[in-house]
Amino acid sequence: MSTTNGQSGQPLMQNHSISTGSVLTQVGGSLAAILLLILACGWLAKRSGLVRRKTGDQTLNISASCQLGQRERVMIVDVEDARLVLGVTPTQIVHLHTLPPKVPDENAEPTAPQTDFRQALQTLLKRPGKPQ
Repeated sequence: MSTTNGQSGQPLMQNHSISTGSVLTQVGGSLAAILLLILACGWLAKRSGLVRRKTGDQTLNISASCQLGQRERVMIVDVEDARLVLGVTPTQIVHLHTLPPKVPDENAEPTAPQTDFRQALQTLLKRPGKPQ
């Protein structure tokens, strides 16, 4: 069945034309908003300290630091074969002294190797005196 206009006898046409430009504008705007949201979340995570940058070998380690003023500090930095005493300001870093490498402490208690969850669970289950 076709619907006709009562006076002229011509079929009625419904006008459902959607502009291609408006669709592209909506899609492009949505994609831009999503990209900006991702970049803002990344910047916020980096700024809040949730993401840490890793250096290659981790051969540089700050072992001590002392605040001298509002923005000045002295730091002891461990490197592979020496310890460096550095004066750090917002504009420069000055090498103050070189110390010999840190000797491992012989009196320190060796750390026990961590057991994995499966081993810990098995030892708990095989415990004597446990009701079955």
